[in-house]
Amino acid sequence: MEKKKLKIRDLTLRDGQQSLFATRLSQSEIDKLLPYYENAGFYIMEVWGGAIPDSVMRYLDQSPWDRLRACSKAMKGKSLLSALSRGRNLFGYVPYPDYVLEGFYKEAIANGLNVMRIFDALNDIDNVKESIRLINELGGIADGAVCYTVDPKTEPEKVGFFGRLLGKKPAGPEKIFTDEYFVEKARQMEALGAKIITLKDMAGLVNPLRAASIISKLKANVKVPVDFHTHCTPGYGLASSVMAIINGVDILDTNIWWFGGGSAAPAIELVYLFAQKLGVEIDVDMKAVGEIRKHLLDARLSLKDFDLGKLPREFDPLTDRLPAEVESQLDRAVAAAKSADEAALLDACHAIEQYFGFPKPNELVKEAEVPGGMYSNMVAQLKALHAEDLLDDAMRLIPMVRRDAGLVPLVTPTSQIVGSQAVSVALDRRKGNPDYTTKSNQFISLVKGEYGHTPVAVDPSFREKITGSPVEKPYDTSSYKRPENPVVEELGGVKLASNREEELLLELLPSVANGFLRRRRTEEFEAAQAEVAKKEAAAAPAVVAETITGETLVAPMGGRIIEINVKPGDKVKKGDILLVYEAMKMENDVTAEKDETVKRVFVTVDQIVGTDAVLIEFE
Repeated sequence: MEKKKLKIRDLTLRDGQQSLFATRLSQSEIDKLLPYYENAGFYIMEVWGGAIPDSVMRYLDQSPWDRLRACSKAMKGKSLLSALSRGRNLFGYVPYPDYVLEGFYKEAIANGLNVMRIFDALNDIDNVKESIRLINELGGIADGAVCYTVDPKTEPEKVGFFGRLLGKKPAGPEKIFTDEYFVEKARQMEALGAKIITLKDMAGLVNPLRAASIISKLKANVKVPVDFHTHCTPGYGLASSVMAIINGVDILDTNIWWFGGGSAAPAIELVYLFAQKLGVEIDVDMKAVGEIRKHLLDARLSLKDFDLGKLPREFDPLTDRLPAEVESQLDRAVAAAKSADEAALLDACHAIEQYFGFPKPNELVKEAEVPGGMYSNMVAQLKALHAEDLLDDAMRLIPMVRRDAGLVPLVTPTSQIVGSQAVSVALDRRKGNPDYTTKSNQFISLVKGEYGHTPVAVDPSFREKITGSPVEKPYDTSSYKRPENPVVEELGGVKLASNREEELLLELLPSVANGFLRRRRTEEFEAAQAEVAKKEAAAAPAVVAETITGETLVAPMGGRIIEINVKPGDKVKKGDILLVYEAMKMENDVTAEKDETVKRVFVTVDQIVGTDAVLIEFE
C-alpha cells in the first residue's frame, strides 16, 4: 500500500526569521541558502509578505521586490512561492480600495509570487473576498486562512456592557468559536475561490485534540487541500502537528532546525521522525534539507544581535542515531496520539523537545490563552504606567472587553487593541471611574465597525457609549487618499517613486518607503553626475555628562527601539506616543503619562535596550 504523502510549506525564510529574529535575515544570507533550496522539493516556500516588505526597507535598506525576484529566479519554478496578506489591509491596517489591491497583487505575481495566503483579523469574509477573486484572476493561487482563536473564560461578574445594564448574570461560557465556526468560514472561502484552506494559529493556541477535531472536519467539508499553521509558544505546536497529520492534513507548515521551535513553527526534522513512525512520507528531499540546515546555522549566527534564544543541539534525522530514551518517547507520543491521550502526547513531545534543547513552553501564554505578544504588550503598558500590580485585574477583564467589542479573535491587531483597553478599564476602576471612561482611538474604530464585521454584533447601546452613535459605520475606502509621489528637485527633478513597484511601496508603507526611495534616487543622481560619494564623518561633539535631575521614562521591558517621535524641547501631552519599541514580535507604544517637556532622549532607532533602561528625561 502506497504511503500517504504529506506536503510541506517551509516558513524558514519568512515566518521563521520573523518569529525568532525580528525579520533581520539579509538578502546576502538568503542568496547563500537558495541554491540548496532549489531541489529540496518543498511544495511551498513562504518567502514574502508579513513584516518582510517593511523590515527589508526599514532595517536592511533593501528592496522587497528584489527579494521576491531573487527567490523566484533561484527556485526556477520548482517550489511555489507564497506570501502573507491581510486581505483588504494588505500589510497594514488601513483598508485599501480595490485598485490598490489589484495593482499590488498584479506586481507581486509578475515578480514570481505563486500563492497568496489571505487572512483577516476578524475572520470577516467581506475583508478577504476581493483578494481571493483578484489573486485567482491574475493567475495566482488564493490560500484562504481561517484565524484560530478561543472563547473567553467566563467569570461570574463579567457579562458584558449590555448584560450589566439589565442586571444579567452569565449563563456559562459562550461557545462561538466552535469547530463548526471555523469549518463554515473555510467553506465560505472555498466558495469564493480559495484553492487552499489554512487553519492559521498564529498564537499556537490549538491544543492537540482540538487540532484533530478541526482538521478532520475541514477534510470532510472542503474539497481543496487543507494546511495547518501553528507555533510552539505555549507548547502545543509539535503535538498538534502530529494530530493534524494523523487526521489527514494535506500540507503542514514547518521550519528547518535552526529556525524552528519556540515562538516559531515546529522543526521539519522532528515532524519527519513522527512521519516515519506513522508510515507517512514527507514529500521533501530530506538530504537537500540537510544541506540547507548546515548553511542555516551560519545564517542564525549572523543574527546573534537579535537572537534571544539558545541553539538546539545539532541533529541529522537521516544519519544520527537516537538515544533509546528519545526513541521511547517517540513511540509513547505516537501511541498517545492514536489513543487521543492528550496529556501523554504533550508530555512525550515536551521531553523530546527538551532533549534537543528547544525552548520550553510559555506557561503564561498557555494559561491565559492569549497570544504572547498581547501579554507582553499589556505588561509593558502597565509598567510604563507604574501600575504592574493591576496585571491580574487587566487579564481578568479581557473576556468582558472581548464580549463588549463583538467577541473579536485575539490576533494582530485586535489582540493589542483588546489588551490595551483591558488595561485602561482596570485603571478606570482603580480611579473610581466608570468602565470605558478611557478608550483608545483603535478601540473606538473597532467598535464603530471600521475594522470589519465582528463575530458577534456589537450592542448598539455599547457602540453609542463608545463612539457616540449606535450605528455601525464601516471604513469608507472611497475616502482613501493616495500618498503623493513628489518631485525631488534637489536630485535632478525626478519623481520619488520611479516605477509602479516603487509607487506601491510608497502607497503601502509611506513613512518607511519615503526614506528608502530617497536613498535610491540619491544614488542614481550621484552616479549620473559621476560624483563619488564622500561622506565625511564629522566628529560628534563631546557629550558632557550631566546628572539626571528630571523625571524619566524607562523601558517597561527589554526590546528594540523602532521609532522615536520626540526630541529635546518638545512639549508632549498625556497619551502622546513618545516612542515605539519591539518586544516578543509585537510593536509596543510608549505614551506620556502627563503633560511634560522633553529634556533629553537617551536612545536611537534600532537600539537594543534592557528592562528599566532610561529612555527619556523630562524637564
